Amino acid sequence: MSGAVATAIEGVRRRIGRLRGSRKSAAFLANPLNVTGLVIVATVTVAAVVGPVVAPHDPASQDLAARLQPPSAAHPLGTDQLGRDVFSRLLHGARLSLGIAVVVTAIRLVVGTTIGLVAGYAGGWTDEFLMRLVDVQLAFPGLILALVIAGMLGPSLRNVMIALAVVGWGSYARVVRGSVLSTKERHFVDAARLMGVSRVRIAVRHLLPNVVSPVVVLATMNLGTVILGTAGLSFIGLGAQPPTPEWGTMLSAGRHHLRSAWWIANAPGAAIMLTVLGFNLLGDGLRDVLDPKHETKTADRP
Repeated sequence: MSGAVATAIEGVRRRIGRLRGSRKSAAFLANPLNVTGLVIVATVTVAAVVGPVVAPHDPASQDLAARLQPPSAAHPLGTDQLGRDVFSRLLHGARLSLGIAVVVTAIRLVVGTTIGLVAGYAGGWTDEFLMRLVDVQLAFPGLILALVIAGMLGPSLRNVMIALAVVGWGSYARVVRGSVLSTKERHFVDAARLMGVSRVRIAVRHLLPNVVSPVVVLATMNLGTVILGTAGLSFIGLGAQPPTPEWGTMLSAGRHHLRSAWWIANAPGAAIMLTVLGFNLLGDGLRDVLDPKHETKTADRP
């Protein structure tokens, strides 16, 4: 009898969960800005995955006889100062920029979440020590610190990834620590302690799932920030080196031809702007759906 009751309760919980999920999805899709961000991110992702395969030209192939040609049927976005197809280079750059953003954001997420989880749950001197490290890291402007690190390590995409990963984990640690501090005092955590559940299992099984929502929102917005940071460092010569088709490098090379060949710089510039905008819009939409407090505040507005 008790088994049947438990099964019925579990079935009801699953139905409620599916209902809430469908309501959140409907609320997300009801906002045109959210849909716009989703479409932009999906388009960039598809371009990064299949773009290099369908690109009409080799991104590194030079044709000096066709240099600085305006957009045409053969070259949809024109050619650059070395006769390379800008559209093909843009598609290859999408994979490069998005791949770097995913790797750097994943490193930030893992490091910051681990430190925030340990600090919030352990408390005491451990919390004080780890949070002072976070304060030191956040005391420096992120892009300036990344510029210093990349300059010391030398110009390359790998060093840019290291620099951006080092400077960005502090925000994750703070967000996760705040969520853990509020969650660890709840009754289900106390019940787990009384049952003799280990501290590690409580942290992983009960605390970690409750910090997923704010971390997902932060990571989504961070993807656009990393793309912007990578392009900025490459623009000043610390990131990708020619002939690598990275958006920041393409933008840097095109700035010398703004009057005679505007498409060289405008194409990667527009790609960077739209991609960052897409991730920001998507992050805002996810925050509205995943953060109950923010959702309540929004609903209470006149």
